[in-house]
Amino acid sequence: MRTFVGIDSGGTNTRCWVADEERVLGRATCGTVKIMTVGEEVATERLQQLVRDAAADGGVDLAQVTRTCIGVAGISSGEVKRWSEATLRAVVGGEVLVVGDEDIALDAAFQGGPGVFLIAGTGAIMNGRCRDGRKFGAGGFGPVLGDEGSGGWIGIEGVRAGLRAIDRGEPTLLIDAVMKFWKLESRGALIAMGNDRSRAPFAELTGVVAECAANGDAAAAEVLRRAGVFLADDVLLVVKKMQDAGCVEDDYLRLAYTGSAVGKIALVREAMVERLHEVVPAMQVATEEVNAVEGALWLARQGS
Repeated sequence: MRTFVGIDSGGTNTRCWVADEERVLGRATCGTVKIMTVGEEVATERLQQLVRDAAADGGVDLAQVTRTCIGVAGISSGEVKRWSEATLRAVVGGEVLVVGDEDIALDAAFQGGPGVFLIAGTGAIMNGRCRDGRKFGAGGFGPVLGDEGSGGWIGIEGVRAGLRAIDRGEPTLLIDAVMKFWKLESRGALIAMGNDRSRAPFAELTGVVAECAANGDAAAAEVLRRAGVFLADDVLLVVKKMQDAGCVEDDYLRLAYTGSAVGKIALVREAMVERLHEVVPAMQVATEEVNAVEGALWLARQGS
């Protein structure tokens, strides 16, 4: 029996599935293994233990694995690719494929076929693939230079919107909710933490902003609507690139997505779909988010 490992490395969580040619045998989850976030030592320990845990859950001998595929952000960095390969080769047998997180997302939804895919979790990136294999992207510039509409962006904009509301004397739940979530006792402490982006886990605030919006906070709701519009506009940019390149309509009229910001928050998703349909009425948007680890597993089964 041939066995395979698929890994989805996200900005907040990392998921691993171990499977044979037909069934998933074992699963495991851990925190992010992004070396830029947690450092190489922690990331290495986490990733290797994650794979061991998934293999133990499925009763699989890692030395006998046929192929492993991991999807990671920052694949353009040679350091990230080298680290991923070396870390996995130390615990698994067989071939190791290191691809971009956008690649496993596309294949989770379309399994080698054409379509447009949006990832909006901690960060945000969009990619489209034509039936001839050409790919077109937008976003993915990270939390300082981009990631508009992502969970990290929603957290930052939620704090900004709350502070502006207080300055204007407008009612808001945001700042008290953020201070409670971060266990801070003063607004000054919040401002100090918020201005240290290396320390402030803004993506953790996505749910806080969503809860405030659900409780009637107008500033929070507006942040979520803006997030949806930002995401839609980047998807539309990918669609335009595909149109200009001569891709046929069936290639870019299907949108799938994954990530907590778009998959879990209805207001973000609704604003995104509304904006998309204003410009491309025929766009078919998936009704549920895709599990990107399925794409990693599909690629592992296909091989290089």
